[in-house]
Amino acid sequence: MKRLALIAAFALLPLATALAQSPDDTVVVIDAPLPVGESPPAEPVPPTVDTVSLQPVETTVLAAPDAFSTPGRTTGLPQDLWRGASIETAKAVLPLIAAKPVSQAARQLARHVLATGAPGPQGSHDSPGLAGDRAAGLLALGDVTAAKAVLANTPGLDRNSDLSHAAAEAALLSGDDARACAIADALGVGRDEVYWLRLRAFCLATTDRVAQAQLTFEIAQSQARDVVFARLMGARLGGGDAGPASLRNGLDYALSRSLGLDLTGVARAPAVAAALSGQDAGGPEWSILQNEFADVTTALVSNVSPPPGALERLVAAAEAADAKTARPRLASAVLLLFALQPDAEPALRGRIAALGGAEGKASQARTLAMEWAAQQRMMGETALLALWTSLDASPASPAMGDRVRIVRALHLAGLEAEARAYAAEGLLALK
Repeated sequence: MKRLALIAAFALLPLATALAQSPDDTVVVIDAPLPVGESPPAEPVPPTVDTVSLQPVETTVLAAPDAFSTPGRTTGLPQDLWRGASIETAKAVLPLIAAKPVSQAARQLARHVLATGAPGPQGSHDSPGLAGDRAAGLLALGDVTAAKAVLANTPGLDRNSDLSHAAAEAALLSGDDARACAIADALGVGRDEVYWLRLRAFCLATTDRVAQAQLTFEIAQSQARDVVFARLMGARLGGGDAGPASLRNGLDYALSRSLGLDLTGVARAPAVAAALSGQDAGGPEWSILQNEFADVTTALVSNVSPPPGALERLVAAAEAADAKTARPRLASAVLLLFALQPDAEPALRGRIAALGGAEGKASQARTLAMEWAAQQRMMGETALLALWTSLDASPASPAMGDRVRIVRALHLAGLEAEARAYAAEGLLALK
């Protein structure tokens, strides 16, 4: 009987242990009762129980991706690209990138920054429209691959018109008209905006719902007349000469393609050019002028430092030039190179200061903000402010004084390749 009692005690141990588990993970063993009439052993030996300490499992709640976290492609820029950047500045600048033409240097800067995947400025989690602006900007710059990568990993497509607009354009550029029409059908906000009316008219026409397409087309035209779209859509609906193709955007491209129009020799937006070529827009293409800046310009477009002594040579040439004719041009070249210099001797700085130079046109507030951001090495904010000045000058390039400040700011912020591109572009303008 004593043996049976011990067996019973051991059998009940797991249950007794589980029921007596204390909050601090200490296991308390409660002896099972012995059968009636039996006496405990003279020298009871408590059973050995392995005590397992239950460790709490640490969990991390992953934040939803913001408008900037998803990478479009590898750029080499750091993860703290947007450290300290202003969300207000981002909201002001990003929509302009898709709306205005930019110079080659500005395009290089914008593509580099927008394609980078890095945590965005504070507040970007609550600004889903910025993801649409970012993707639309990449499309406008001809970086279709990066735009698609951003769109593929950004949630809330049906809840944001800007985001859906970029996704629809990307689909049309890829020849996936059905995908674009599905995006238009699923959209829950902004459905009465003119772009969606035009797209739905196109989608209805492609599925032979001509009467509905005609009505939707007329509503779109009453909201905002577009002669080119009217010509193409009118032909699609069977009422008129289509005329030449239009390649302003994805919808024009889809319409022209559906009409079987000749797409060669037609001016095309960068995004459409990328779609037609099958390759994203590349970097700047420079034509080096054979003048006194040729060696310096060649070095800059190759993203290397100017030749040794180039700055001193140009300073001397500017000092010897006529003050009213050649000197202003040479002085501008001096300032562009000086903006890239890490340092200069006091005597040389004095000579440069005496040359003067062209003034800028950007607001003092924006210039001051850009210089401050550059001194703090805030890459993202410096880039946005530089682009803002460039876009305000569109379609012309920034005034020379503004360009010099942009070159200096990008250099101080660590965006050296972009600073050199802006400097080279400025030198090429000094014909």
